[in-house]
Amino acid sequence: MRAIYYDTETTGVKPGKDRVIELAAYDPKNDKTFCTFIHPGCPIPPESTAISNITDEMVKDAPSFAKVIDDFLAFCDGDVVLIAHNNDSFDQLFLEDEFKRASRILPEWPYIDTLKWSRKYRPDLPRHGLQFLREAYKIEANQAHRALDDVIVLHKVFSQMIDDLDFPTIIGLLSQKQEITRMPFGKHRGKNLSDVPRDYVEWLDKNGALEKKENASLREAFVTIGILK
Repeated sequence: MRAIYYDTETTGVKPGKDRVIELAAYDPKNDKTFCTFIHPGCPIPPESTAISNITDEMVKDAPSFAKVIDDFLAFCDGDVVLIAHNNDSFDQLFLEDEFKRASRILPEWPYIDTLKWSRKYRPDLPRHGLQFLREAYKIEANQAHRALDDVIVLHKVFSQMIDDLDFPTIIGLLSQKQEITRMPFGKHRGKNLSDVPRDYVEWLDKNGALEKKENASLREAFVTIGILK
């Protein structure tokens, strides 16, 4: 199984509404890179440009996502696993949406979410963002929030985080259901779930935070202890 580290830059954070403006990938086994700007078919909001430094001028002559699909599929040919930081809640969702919009079938690739891995196996760290991990593992600085720079940094970070574990083992470990006993985020982070105020939990639920895929186990834990129904 060959690793393909990948990253997307987008016009916003909502798949289905926002669009991909840059797609990058790195194949460390073959030492090959893939990187392209993508014309989103809409203006790039200033707040997005402030994060990625990608402007309308930079993508005005870029291809649409539909026109880069075949090149990306060729880059990811064979027995591969796609790896991204916050994959499950962001990058994979944008891939799925862009393939659907182009009326193309997204291959049934296995994925690894390195953010989930970090949260699960490095609970000693106060934060798990890519740039914080880069500093924690003493990886040289890069041009943060540009897709190709981020995937190369991610490869360096994740290689240190997993030591000599193979990818099927990592996928298996991430698929195991983990019992949640402490609040993993927010102002009550670290508290026993039973000590988290009920009104705070209900507020999270009402605002959809517990409906997110990555928080499904947390919601189930609150139901189990009787805070939610």
